[in-house]
Amino acid sequence: MTKQGDGRTSRDHIVHATMAGGTVRALAAVTTDTAAEAQLRHGLYPTAAAALGRVLTVTALLGAQLKPPQQVFVDIVGDGPLGHIKANADANGNVRGYVSNPRVHLPLNDGGKLNVGAAVGKGHLYVTRDFGLKESYRGYVPLISGEIGEDFAYYFLHSEQLPSLVALGVLVEKDYTVRAAGGLIVQLFPEADEEVVSHLEAVAARLPAVSSSVDAGMNAEDLIRLAADGLDVTVLQESPVRFHCGCSRTRFERALIALGKEELEDMLAEDGEAELVCHFCSAKYHFDGPQLQALIEEAARQTR
Repeated sequence: MTKQGDGRTSRDHIVHATMAGGTVRALAAVTTDTAAEAQLRHGLYPTAAAALGRVLTVTALLGAQLKPPQQVFVDIVGDGPLGHIKANADANGNVRGYVSNPRVHLPLNDGGKLNVGAAVGKGHLYVTRDFGLKESYRGYVPLISGEIGEDFAYYFLHSEQLPSLVALGVLVEKDYTVRAAGGLIVQLFPEADEEVVSHLEAVAARLPAVSSSVDAGMNAEDLIRLAADGLDVTVLQESPVRFHCGCSRTRFERALIALGKEELEDMLAEDGEAELVCHFCSAKYHFDGPQLQALIEEAARQTR
């Protein structure tokens, strides 16, 4: 169990496993508290909460495949009312993210579900893996539906040549709070035989919604075993996941100093103060007049 930003204990976690003698990779996550934290921090309306919750979940699952200090960045650029969706995760289970327009709630789709696809719209999905080398690895694909899960399945197939099942879900209450959230990725390695492939395809067709399974009390390992439906499962690792942003006042001070002495002086003369907001977590950092003056003096020293 981990601590959320407000100090609450979180039961969110990720399980990494294999199926069918190691020919299938499976990752699953329960991210209810993570998605709830994002909803609370950003004031997300239901459709926006579902969209960001799904993206945070899949980004955390991608991060679980990395090693410290590696990171993964996800950027979904659609022409729908949500605008950009950005998320970032590390190998330690920390994930953060935001949407350009958090106040988006559309009528339900034909299936009676939150219409994430319409909120995202058409566009592209970008995945950047920072392995700590000089250059990062970046892949991208067009959005297939905007529903996030289908888009990532398409990404894995066409960018990484891995046929994949990606199931993501966020259950949002009428009062906009998140009731349940989770995700599942099942990926077929080339060694998987046709019988295993056919079995998993049949299971995928009847798999219940992830959010419903989590709401019913299932944990991440339960989700994997549900998808395996009788195939052997070997659990490799279980790890915590949480919404966590590494922003700090010191970082924002450096950003202000980087603006330079003249721009800071203009800011002080015009507004007398400054307030900066972190896009990823909505944390606010206020700088009053004397604090801005101190930053002006520091900027002047650095240019000498």
